[in-house]
Amino acid sequence: MNKKAKITIKAVGLFLLAAVIVFGVYAFYVFNAYYRLPDKLTLEVKRNGENSYFDENFVVAPGKAYFIMTYNIGFGAYRKDYSFFMDGGKSSWARDEESVMASVSAMGEIIDTVAPDFVLLQEVDVDGTRSYHVDELELMNQFMKGYYYNFAQDYDSPFLFFPPWEPHGANKSGLVTYARAEITDAMRRSLPISESFSKLVDLDRCYSISRIPAENGKYLCIYNVHTSAYGGSDEIRQGQLSMLYEDMQLDYQNGNYVVCGGDFNHNMKEGTQENAPEWAYPFPREGLPEGFHMAIDGAKDEADVAHNTCRSAKEPYNPETAYTVTLDGFLISDNVNVNYYQHMDWGYEFSDHDPVLMQFILD
Repeated sequence: MNKKAKITIKAVGLFLLAAVIVFGVYAFYVFNAYYRLPDKLTLEVKRNGENSYFDENFVVAPGKAYFIMTYNIGFGAYRKDYSFFMDGGKSSWARDEESVMASVSAMGEIIDTVAPDFVLLQEVDVDGTRSYHVDELELMNQFMKGYYYNFAQDYDSPFLFFPPWEPHGANKSGLVTYARAEITDAMRRSLPISESFSKLVDLDRCYSISRIPAENGKYLCIYNVHTSAYGGSDEIRQGQLSMLYEDMQLDYQNGNYVVCGGDFNHNMKEGTQENAPEWAYPFPREGLPEGFHMAIDGAKDEADVAHNTCRSAKEPYNPETAYTVTLDGFLISDNVNVNYYQHMDWGYEFSDHDPVLMQFILD
């Protein structure tokens, strides 16, 4: 072997050794940085300023009608032309900072115009590479004056270097619950998740419980949930729902009212869809605990729920070809009655999800 060949082999060997060391150091960093928040974490409740349109003596009471909305805002990235790498698309980040701010502001204006009494949001970034470090909670609060609110973190990743063409980076995100009435108790529950490598993208799934005193001495218990989408097994799915149901049943058995809303990453409509992705399996209606039902079944007109609440982000949105499914909605206890139920059709203009609006009356 000549001298030149030996030098080449040595250089290749040193390069491979360096690559192994770099990968090892990075893997150590990622796994060492991984953590989960403790279960049963008390959440801080804040009041977002004043609002002259709100009744300062707003009280939850039986026989009165209230509006609640759930909206997965997709960290402000999912405009119609957006596709997400984990769905088989291209992008990992939003287009730019201006796009993030415009999207979140547009969704804030939608909520402000409807002015629901309660609002559940998912995928709200407070500091993220993918969202250009826009504090979306602070931005959304500009449209939510007068509401009480809490934030439950469900994602805080170390810097992720995939996909290689646009590394997802470090991101912190969570669930936000808003209420016109005072929230006197709020708790974050840590959902079971996969212990495989997929936990690095699923991270710290949770749901929050916000309890609001009612006039009759009971509580309105509002659950905000976002269950696993990627890498979820049947065991994980069932484990997450079982834990959620246990808390819901306990609140109901204590005589309280329960409204659970959010992004369930299950098809909330009856029936099955062919070739459904793993994040759109049929919701296991048969497993609902006694005393609870699907709020969508209380819709007065099928036209109100004809529009699906989520589109696939495998490619930019094309209404003729896009796969759509209803992942968002509400579960309610039998002492809560649906008076109106609507899938709001915004054509996925600002997120890969569109909001669901429900009016309910307490027994």
